[in-house]
Amino acid sequence: MTAFIFLGDMLVMAFMVGLAVWILYPGSSKTMDEIARIPLEDEDDHG
Repeated sequence: MTAFIFLGDMLVMAFMVGLAVWILYPGSSKTMDEIARIPLEDEDDHG
């Protein structure tokens, strides 16, 4: 039971750290727009 609680706690902590990194990412809006546009530009290159 202790291992189950520990693993669940580690998953929650990993999620919270990932969320904090995502929110506090030091990129500008232009950088985020370029990252989001990559798949659309990739489709245009292949026809």
